Amino acid sequence: MPHEQLDNLVRARQLKAEPSSKQEVDGLISSGLARLHDAANQTLSIESRFDLAYNAAHALSLAALRKAGYRSDNRYLVFQCLKHTLDLPNEQWRILDQAHRKRNLAEYEGHLDVDDALLGALIRTANMVAERLKIIR
Repeated sequence: MPHEQLDNLVRARQLKAEPSSKQEVDGLISSGLARLHDAANQTLSIESRFDLAYNAAHALSLAALRKAGYRSDNRYLVFQCLKHTLDLPNEQWRILDQAHRKRNLAEYEGHLDVDDALLGALIRTANMVAERLKIIR
């Protein structure tokens, strides 16, 4: 499947074109699904659940990018590419954008401000990414 927008990012040196490996893609999906399952565990703190859900969304999004034959070292760009890899609606991408910004605040400034609404939206979005990945597998 041609990805003109992704090829433009390769030319801009923001992505690398690289053949996918079934083993790598399957590993990313497995890791993402395990984290997504654990993120639903309400006995864990909201901070832990957010971390699990965010990393699940990233692993699944990276699996989609790798499946399409591209690689990125930039987490944010992996999420941005979901429009082109899985045709993810902009509303879901905005949730990943918000989660990414919150994750960076926690990671680099030690301040995590997450509520149940964002966590729920992040889990739903990660599930949507997982469902769309099943279709292209």
